[in-house]
Amino acid sequence: MLCTVLTIFFVQPALAVESQGGPIKLGAVIPLTGELAKFGEMQKNSYLLALDQINSAGGVNGRKLELLIEDDTGKPEVGRAAVEKLISQDGIVVLTGGYSSSVTYGMAAAAQQRKIPYVSHTGAADNITEMGWNYVFRINQPASEYFKGLLSFLKEVVKPETAVVIHENTLFGQSQGKSFAESCQELGCKVLFREGYESGAVDFKPLVSKMKAAKPDLVYAVSYVMDAALLIRQSKELNFSPKIFAGGGGGFSIPEFTKNAGEAAEYVFCATLWSENLPFPGAKEYYEKYARTYNEVPQFQGAQAYVALYVIVDALKRAKDTSPESIREALTQTDMKETMYGPVKFVSYGKKTQQNSLPTYLGQWQKQRFETVWPKEFAEQHFVYPVPPWSQR
Repeated sequence: MLCTVLTIFFVQPALAVESQGGPIKLGAVIPLTGELAKFGEMQKNSYLLALDQINSAGGVNGRKLELLIEDDTGKPEVGRAAVEKLISQDGIVVLTGGYSSSVTYGMAAAAQQRKIPYVSHTGAADNITEMGWNYVFRINQPASEYFKGLLSFLKEVVKPETAVVIHENTLFGQSQGKSFAESCQELGCKVLFREGYESGAVDFKPLVSKMKAAKPDLVYAVSYVMDAALLIRQSKELNFSPKIFAGGGGGFSIPEFTKNAGEAAEYVFCATLWSENLPFPGAKEYYEKYARTYNEVPQFQGAQAYVALYVIVDALKRAKDTSPESIREALTQTDMKETMYGPVKFVSYGKKTQQNSLPTYLGQWQKQRFETVWPKEFAEQHFVYPVPPWSQR
């Protein structure tokens, strides 16, 4: 069944008006090549699982879904061009996808300009839903909220007095790093310094030495996986061991982190957005089916992609027709109280519009497993804190 879907998935359809009984065309733009391809592959696989289940169940009102995918290569200009192609040449009626915030922002701008509803599910920079764009909807938590679960843990358990914040100089990294530093001040935790770096750095030792000299209680780092692993390995090499080292999602929470960081990953904390053990209907079933099908376990980025198709299907079933405007109107009325990612309802708060609002969680690497440890009501394992020095890990 999945092989059949793959054939449909990459077919380039003729430029013709969609017949009333023909497939409903959706578009997705994700990174399938380049340094972010691992995440794009997870998103693609999750789409395939959802698409197979949706079409096997009859599609939408008897019509199949056809998902056309384009590779953004991790570059904003490529992502925007892919969106234009899907709209102008392929005739999609809904857009989804996006991984990095910079690509997602460009996709959102293009979708808004072309008046095609865009259901974003992974790109997290706050400004994506702060532009007043009425064709852009976001399922996932924004960057400034990634660390809500961590902040609760810091307030109740760690109570740090000083912190250092480091982040990659991307839209996502800068957005989250700035927000976390501001939140530390509200906790009464002094930020000794906040510093950005260029992604793909080959040597973090000067930065690690600077952090070691500052002697912070807490280090919060926003990094993709290779940077995250190198940073923690070199921290161990220089015997820099703060009271708590926490990552801001992304690179610190996926299996590649512990594979590359080795023993240095033990007891590292990381903000996370989803776990298969959360009490959401279908979460564990998705996780287990993904693992069986692809022989590896999915992370929250895959869960976000999977649920995005079901959110789109929910809107399509309620829309008056398959015109972009009707679908956009249906999305504004979305109120899915139970999905495998949590409730989905697009609301406005603060500067944000059409943004889903969800809690976030805290995980910790324990014996090469990433365990949810906070909040208490969602914990799979008890947290390890105080964290023992390197020699005892």
